[in-house]
This record gives sequence, C-alpha cells and structure tokens, in this order.
Amino acid sequence: MNIYRYDIVFQEVPNHISLAFYVCGCPLRCPGCHSPELWTEKTGVPLTMSFYRTLLLQYQGKADCILFLGGEWHSRELVEFLKEARAADFKTALYTGLDDVTIEIKSHLTFLKTGPWRAELGGLSSPTTNQIFRDLTTNTVLNHLFQP
Repeated sequence: MNIYRYDIVFQEVPNHISLAFYVCGCPLRCPGCHSPELWTEKTGVPLTMSFYRTLLLQYQGKADCILFLGGEWHSRELVEFLKEARAADFKTALYTGLDDVTIEIKSHLTFLKTGPWRAELGGLSSPTTNQIFRDLTTNTVLNHLFQP
C-alpha cells in the first residue's frame, strides 16, 4: 500500500487529533476530487509496517486517532494497519467514497466516513450532503459535528 503523505489533522475526526495517511490508488476518481494525486499508486511510497510502528510510537500521546484517507482497495493491508493502531490504543477512522466497506474493515474501525464527493451536495459541513460520518462503536451519525 502506497501513501502520498501523512500529516496531523484536526477537523476530519471531530474532537480528536488524528495522524492521517493519504493512500494512493483510489479507483473512484470522483469528479471535483480535492486529491487527484491519490488516483495513481505511482505518486506514493510504500507504507511499511516498520515505519508505521515507528510513527505510532512517535505520535502516541500527541494524537489519539489514526485516519486512513482511502485504502479500502487494499483491504488486507489496511486491516493489518488498523489492528496495529488499535493495539497501540489509538482510535481508528477511514474516509471512503464508497457507500460502505466490508465487515472485516469495519470491525477494526472506530469511525467511518462514507459517500462519494458530489459538489452539488457538498461535504460533511453541508446539510444536503450525501456523505455520512459515523461512530461505529455506537452506530451514531455524527454529521452535526461538522455543521457551523
């Protein structure tokens, strides 16, 4: 699994500081996508388990959630990274443009954002969005946390 970059983010998972991984190879290619550099694997570098574990140790106590922006197309690898994060006491999150992901992936997630980007409907901060941000531990929709 290749990543384009990783970063600390504050808005994608409300009330949490997340270490986010931008995963390459997205097959969806939503019109108006804000990250077309993620469409091809060639723009990224491999995320190795060794490097990932180093980052988990480095950010323990600084971030409390690990977020993958994409990666469901590498489900086996994604699940292994999610397991490592949970074992290190991080919450886990996935942003996907799909309407759902497999039970196997969901069983290792705390939060899940689903739904393709549709400019006319807006993102999570829009009351007309088609996207859903859910806390999977309570099955609660948390879209209201993105509203101004």
